[in-house]
Amino acid sequence: MTRSGRLLCALYLTTSGGLVSTTFLEFLHGPRWAACLFAAASLVPVIAVVRETLVRDLRRAAAAPRRPVRPAADDVVRTELEGACCERWWTSLGTRHDTGCPHPTRRSSAA
Repeated sequence: MTRSGRLLCALYLTTSGGLVSTTFLEFLHGPRWAACLFAAASLVPVIAVVRETLVRDLRRAAAAPRRPVRPAADDVVRTELEGACCERWWTSLGTRHDTGCPHPTRRSSAA
């Protein structure tokens, strides 16, 4: 987090602490509606601190180098290409093999 971000978070938390103390004083000596208002207002700076930390995390994630994401179709094509026996098998859609292919499938005449 940058220095200004830390300063803002410290200011937010100090403001929230002041509003909480004002809430307690209003509960003891003032109207209840004002105490509820100060209690709700004391949550706003806490939300701002959460937002500042979220911005910090997003900046870190954007600055980090990312490796490219391969689509699932690339994996399927790569698997099929690695599983190909020979060039004739590939061009004949898996029905014929080269003579030197180690994976020839014998076609039987049984129906």
